Amino acid sequence: MPRTKKSGRPKNYSKERDNYNSRGPPGKYDLAARNNELYVKYYKGQNIIPEDEWNEFYATLQKTLPVTFRISGHRAQAEELLNTIKGKFFSSMLNVKIDDEIVPPPKNLTWYPNELGWQLDLSRKIVRSSESFSKLHEFLVAETECGAISRQEAVSMIPPLVLDIKSHHKVRLLLMILC
Repeated sequence: MPRTKKSGRPKNYSKERDNYNSRGPPGKYDLAARNNELYVKYYKGQNIIPEDEWNEFYATLQKTLPVTFRISGHRAQAEELLNTIKGKFFSSMLNVKIDDEIVPPPKNLTWYPNELGWQLDLSRKIVRSSESFSKLHEFLVAETECGAISRQEAVSMIPPLVLDIKSHHKVRLLLMILC
C-alpha cells in the first residue's frame, strides 16, 4: 500500500480510521456459536474420547468459563491484597441473587499456594454487567493493570507451579510472559 512521505501512513488512512471508528461502541458483541461440525467430525475421528463419553465431553466444552484470577506480587503485598478482597468484596457477595438464583460464593483454588488463586462460578459477562459485582470488576481491572492480580484461566496457573521455577532459572521470565 503506498505511503505518504510526510507521515508514513497509507494515503487513505483517515478514511480507513473513520470506518474503523464507526463500527459501534466497544464491548458490544455477539457470542460466538458454540457448535462446530468440523470440530466434532475431526475429534470424533481421532477416537480419543470414547463414544459413550462424547456428549458429556462436548457439553463441557460448550460451558462458559468461570472468572479466575491469582494474586501476584511480594508476600506482604499479596497478603494485604488478599485481606482486602476477602473483607471488602467477598464478604458482600454472600447470598447474592441473580435471576432469583443464589450465586455460589467465591472458591479458593486449593491447589494454588497461600490462598492466592480464586474462582467465581460466573461468566465474565455477569461480573461486568451485574450491579452486585461491578465494584469487584472495577477492582480486578485496576489491580490487573498495575500487575498485582493476573486474570487467567485456572489451567494456565498450573505450569509455573509444576515446574517449581526459582529466581535463578533462565526460563522464569519466559514463563511469566506465557502464563
